[in-house]
Amino acid sequence: MLPDMKGILVITTGGTIDKVYFDAKSDFEVGQSVVEELLREAHVGIDYRIMELMRKDSLELTDADRETVRSAIDSSHAQRVVITHGTDTMTDTAEAIAATVAASGATVVLTGSLAPARFAHSDATFNVGMAFATAQTASPGIYIVMNGQVFDGLAVRKDRSQNRFLSTE
Repeated sequence: MLPDMKGILVITTGGTIDKVYFDAKSDFEVGQSVVEELLREAHVGIDYRIMELMRKDSLELTDADRETVRSAIDSSHAQRVVITHGTDTMTDTAEAIAATVAASGATVVLTGSLAPARFAHSDATFNVGMAFATAQTASPGIYIVMNGQVFDGLAVRKDRSQNRFLSTE
């Protein structure tokens, strides 16, 4: 548990935000999470704890992985949670954890990035910052924060052709 219950639990699952480029393979792979480095560089003043749950591309996440995320939220008793996640199946995870989030009365925010955080022109820092602000100010529920917007986590979809998230309401 976080010391003051006002802090934020950050659960990392992998995704583009944590991808690294391997020259020998000319490919990207999910590496160690960079979220703690982003938060340290931003001089975040609220207490937070990072739980590195997995290092997977979201297209590789299974129902069992989503159950692991759900269980981590449930057992943490945290009231504010930020989950870094790959964008391709972020909405699937939001649906899978929705009942637990509703029952807990927590504010849970999923975010990620469209370019790796290690890249100079990444949206990662901005998205994580918005997720932290949303976790502190939004009513209990599940949200997805991407593209400078806060979405109802159960009423959003990724439009791959535009490389952005859109509300389905």
